[in-house]
Amino acid sequence: MVPPPPGEESQTVVLPPGWQSYLSPQGRRYYVNTTTNETTWERPSSSPGIPASPGPHRSSLPPTGTTPPDADKKDPQGNGTVAGFELLLQKQLKGKQMQKEMSEFIRERIKIEEDYAKNLAKLSQNSLAAQEEGSLGEAWAQVKKSLADEAEVHLKFSAKLHSEVEKPLMNFRENFKKDMKKCDHHIADLRKQLASRYAAVEKVRGLGRHAGLLAGSGALEDSVEHDGDYCPFPGDDLMRCVDLYNQAQSKWFEEMVTTTLELERLEVERVEMIRQHLCQYTQLRHETDMFNQSTVEPVDQLLRKVDPAKDRELWVREHKTGNIRPVDMEI
Repeated sequence: MVPPPPGEESQTVVLPPGWQSYLSPQGRRYYVNTTTNETTWERPSSSPGIPASPGPHRSSLPPTGTTPPDADKKDPQGNGTVAGFELLLQKQLKGKQMQKEMSEFIRERIKIEEDYAKNLAKLSQNSLAAQEEGSLGEAWAQVKKSLADEAEVHLKFSAKLHSEVEKPLMNFRENFKKDMKKCDHHIADLRKQLASRYAAVEKVRGLGRHAGLLAGSGALEDSVEHDGDYCPFPGDDLMRCVDLYNQAQSKWFEEMVTTTLELERLEVERVEMIRQHLCQYTQLRHETDMFNQSTVEPVDQLLRKVDPAKDRELWVREHKTGNIRPVDMEI
């Protein structure tokens, strides 16, 4: 739940540093400290050293409607209601799932690198064309050696991907999951308290209506005792239950704002964390390309030195084919 835009008061009344003024869905003004995430119904004091404390929300009227006010919204298909806070949690859970899939993607990338390095190392040991001689033979031998060097580069790349990208993503996801559970349980407990207080109000209100119908019949005492507690003055009980409900409602709203701000912080932290580690991935990839170039450079140098004429002269000297030449045979 993102707080609504600041109300007019914030434009006319100077608030202490870090505080913003907002309007609740019911039109009541509340205040949020954007630094500490503290919320309060009372306007924070501008005097230094005097912290603002949340004031209890009081009302002389019982809540109306058939369901307790909650951050609910209609399902798009019209099938019942979906708690608004659940939508926020679903957004976070979706982000957690995306992070898991990203980690799996990096894991597949690591496997590809490992398989590639293994195949390069195997190919570098291949004996094909090992009999080539001369400067071309040296260049060919360096071609095969470069594969072994490149295999080492890719093994190091895969190891760094695991330690610097995949593992941090998974660790962050686990901590993120724990934070989500804390928020979920906390808001669920508050929602139960709010529903319980609301049910108490409805129960006493129903007793009051029942008492009015039975006031002239002498059956009032029996009817209210049937529900467990005899209440000679239902109006007093109603006001007490309304007061308890309003306290729970005030606490619910404050915690919803605070928890929502925390979810926003966690989402920003998640996105920034993933961005940083994807940047680390690209940096490692650039380094891999750079090291791969260094493995090929010796091959380039030897290829530039390949000289067929010198190779022929070397071969002639080694095999002594220039010392004895064939002559015409006499009959």
